[in-house]
Amino acid sequence: MGDCEANFPVLEEEKLIAAAQQIVKALKNKKELTHDARKILADLGSQLSSITKVDEQKEHDKLCGTENTIEKKFSELEEQLNIVQNKVMIWEVDQSLIWDCGQEYTDDYLRSVDEARILIEHLESLNVDRDSKGGELLFRAHEVLQIAMNRLEEEFKHLLVQNKQHFEPEHMSFRSNEDDEAGSIASFGDDSVEDSVVQRDSMSRRSSEEFVVELVHPDVIPDLRCIAKLMFNSNYSRECSQAFINVRKDALDDFLFILEVDKLSIDDVMKMEWNSLNSKIRRWIWCMKVFVRVYLASEKWLSDQIFGELDSESAVCFAESSKGSILHLLNFAESVAIGPHQPEKLIRILDMYEVLSDLVPDIDVAYSDDAGLCVRIECQEVLRILSGCARTTFLEFENAVGSSVSANPFRGGGIHHITRYVMNYMKTLTDYSKILDELLKGDEEEDSSVANSPDSREEDNSNGSCYISPLAQYFKSFTSILECNLDDKSKLYKDESLGHLFLMNNIHYMAEKVKNSHDLRTILGDDWIRKHNWRFQQHAMNYERATWSSILSLLRDEGLQNPGSNSISRTLLKERMQSFYVAFDEVYKNQTGWSIPDCQLRDDLRISTSLKVIQAYRTFVGRHSNHISEKHIKYSADDLENFLLDLFEGSPRSLHGSHKGK
Repeated sequence: MGDCEANFPVLEEEKLIAAAQQIVKALKNKKELTHDARKILADLGSQLSSITKVDEQKEHDKLCGTENTIEKKFSELEEQLNIVQNKVMIWEVDQSLIWDCGQEYTDDYLRSVDEARILIEHLESLNVDRDSKGGELLFRAHEVLQIAMNRLEEEFKHLLVQNKQHFEPEHMSFRSNEDDEAGSIASFGDDSVEDSVVQRDSMSRRSSEEFVVELVHPDVIPDLRCIAKLMFNSNYSRECSQAFINVRKDALDDFLFILEVDKLSIDDVMKMEWNSLNSKIRRWIWCMKVFVRVYLASEKWLSDQIFGELDSESAVCFAESSKGSILHLLNFAESVAIGPHQPEKLIRILDMYEVLSDLVPDIDVAYSDDAGLCVRIECQEVLRILSGCARTTFLEFENAVGSSVSANPFRGGGIHHITRYVMNYMKTLTDYSKILDELLKGDEEEDSSVANSPDSREEDNSNGSCYISPLAQYFKSFTSILECNLDDKSKLYKDESLGHLFLMNNIHYMAEKVKNSHDLRTILGDDWIRKHNWRFQQHAMNYERATWSSILSLLRDEGLQNPGSNSISRTLLKERMQSFYVAFDEVYKNQTGWSIPDCQLRDDLRISTSLKVIQAYRTFVGRHSNHISEKHIKYSADDLENFLLDLFEGSPRSLHGSHKGK
């Protein structure tokens, strides 16, 4: 039923058309019309004319009404644009900074600019022709918005610069305590800045070590965020981002200047004296901690506060503003690493590697987006170069120890500087045992000198398959090579006794250094200590044998009898005593100039020597007291004992003229 009613007008019109067609057909065959026919057809024509005029009037009225409405709409838009334009242009004439004039003015300006943006969107939605009234309004609106965006960019930069906050990194100390639930506090001198430090919830992985300092005064953050949002909504995102990047780049450069980080080329680093370079490296280590954990963390937080609601723009702005500075710091580390592999550099290289390795997670989090990919890649590359440098320098240290050659014997037979250097070097390296074990993993299999060293073989034989860390193997190799080197140096002495004293001193120093260092003792083991205790004691015995055996043989009875008789020859006895005194005087003269730096070792050797010499002297003199004249006894046993206490002091003395009589 409903369908029939809907189609009724269509059916009536079809009948009307069919009737009209019949009339037209009939008129073609008619030559003349009656009066009635003419009247009917005239009435029909009048009705048709009337219908046409009504339709035309309706169409005309409709067209005029639309044009009037559009004209009225454009007039309203023009009026709005004029108001917005006046508000924008007033500030162009004044040239005052809007944000210096108060919140009322800033709010009004932002509303006006937003109205200009909305006007543009509305005009663009009307698809106005370029040459029409609407096109003219659209062009003017874009001009107004452009002027406003330039001003907002200026105000944005001004707010960032004028509200920049400074802090003194020199007094910053880091405290890492995973059990400290209160988190970190950055301390500047005696003043606590706990109130000005914002804990970072977004990077809780290392919350005990990370800080956020407000680099821009917090009161202007809402304004900066508002400007950024308006510029982004107005399709001026690039201008806003670039303004932020430029200002923060300068701020980061200023911070590096405060940190006293010089912009050095590779050539500058390569030409630098070690003392200067060492100072620069130590400065770099501290700067990296402050820069990454405080300044970069704070810079990331600032970027998030301003651009966090604008998709990935925060990450882009942060990466673009900061990557130049972080890459500059990484380039310095790379320049140091590609320089000569000098042993003295190893500690600093390990420090740099340790710091950078520890900071990698922080850097990866800060530059987690695609915009920071180049920083993450460069960081890993520098870490790889540092690890290679550390490993190579460590291995070349072994060669340096083995190739240390001396043309002259070490004066006084004391502790050679290479012994002190190697043992102190090893002791210092124990602080990096975990890192070195990781870096050296696999190298011990390739290095035959380590695998075949005597200490390694003995350890293998004694402990079977007991695991020996890479560092322990290399340390054992170092000490073996050092001992071989010392053995070669001992052969430079013309006096065999001094050669043994030299080895005794140096091996004793090695054993004591290991025994008194918990870390060295853990790495090298008690067996190593026992073995080297036995070695220096052997050299002490060899010293006594080489020095005193021939002298003490003078205090024996063999060869003192008169020919063909068992009676003691006074002449031979006198000569024997004189020979003893001459030999003792010579030992005293020489060995008071020899050195045993360790007090306990010196006393032990004096006591051991005294027991043998004084006992033999007392026995000999006592046994032949009836045959020896008092005037032939140059020294008493007590004299000799006191003289022996003068040995090994490193200051040559003479006993000439100190005897009792002729």
